Amino acid sequence: MSRLTGNKGEWSELYAFVKLLSTGKLYAADENLNRIDDTYFPILKILRSEASDLDTAYVIRSEDGSVDVLQNDKGPKKLMRDRLEEYASNLCDGIKKGSKAAFAIDCAENIMGDLACSKIAAPSTDKTDITMQLHDINTGYESICGFSIKSELGNPPTLLNASGATNFVFKISGISDAKMDRINAIATDTKIIDRITAISVAGRIEFQHAKNETFSGNLMLIDTRMEEIIAAILLDYYRNNISDCRTLLSLLEDRNPLKYPRRGVYEYKFKKFLCAVALGMTPARVWNGREEANGGYVIVKDDGDVVAYHIYNRDKFETYLLNHTKLERGSTSRHHFASIYKEGDEMYMNLNLQIRFI
Repeated sequence: MSRLTGNKGEWSELYAFVKLLSTGKLYAADENLNRIDDTYFPILKILRSEASDLDTAYVIRSEDGSVDVLQNDKGPKKLMRDRLEEYASNLCDGIKKGSKAAFAIDCAENIMGDLACSKIAAPSTDKTDITMQLHDINTGYESICGFSIKSELGNPPTLLNASGATNFVFKISGISDAKMDRINAIATDTKIIDRITAISVAGRIEFQHAKNETFSGNLMLIDTRMEEIIAAILLDYYRNNISDCRTLLSLLEDRNPLKYPRRGVYEYKFKKFLCAVALGMTPARVWNGREEANGGYVIVKDDGDVVAYHIYNRDKFETYLLNHTKLERGSTSRHHFASIYKEGDEMYMNLNLQIRFI
């Protein structure tokens, strides 16, 4: 029988699950990802479904922190907190020692057997990786919330993946067909910057629309001018080779191409976009504004601590997203961008959007 393997991001989902069971608390984070020790939500239970006919509830006992494992409401099997703490520590060590590719963790299958789970990560069709019932100390309300899990233990994950749906269309004017061919022939390591520079010297670049109508409609739900804001940021990214979102927003505020009456408008709107992507919006699927990860984000830090941004500290979450994301280039050939093309007598170029955590 082959051993279970996963990458660091996949193993981090199992680690976060076990770590949260062992602490019984979901700690909030500030905008710099520091744990806020006096702000947390007691976890009443974690819910996990690995098959359509098998639901498992991990009920945390408040008196001693032990966990009752119930499958289809049958059981329980009891796990003590000290054992869960040991399991979490072993998993964390295994992840840190793991390679960049898929790898096995020696103790993992025994741990998973004790937890009555067979998959490293619970199956997910949306952005929810873990579902928990939390107790709000301030209101007494008990809610079931879904969270997305991100990890700093491996390579930084993408927030928005590049695809054909994330292309933005720009009209090119003022250059000849011969000049177009010469620009398209530029094949330097910085070819996108060099092509845009060559176009800007000889002609003009004007944003037209998002290539994908579904993505365009999704962006309009966030803000009617969201396409224009992202297009302006994309141009600054490709022109200046500046990638971090915070700096790009500062440049945009200085230029103010949409003529907003005061500073801070671009940042406010772009934060809403980042938050929408983080919690449920994807480019190629019609989005109704609903947040699939309706609880927020659980983040596994590089020191093994697990913290969260919950719906109740959204401002800190939005600032974290802005401070910890950057634009990056996808594949020009796979996503069909950065070359001038003609439609009738008009020339166009696509620029592609991908966002990754720093």
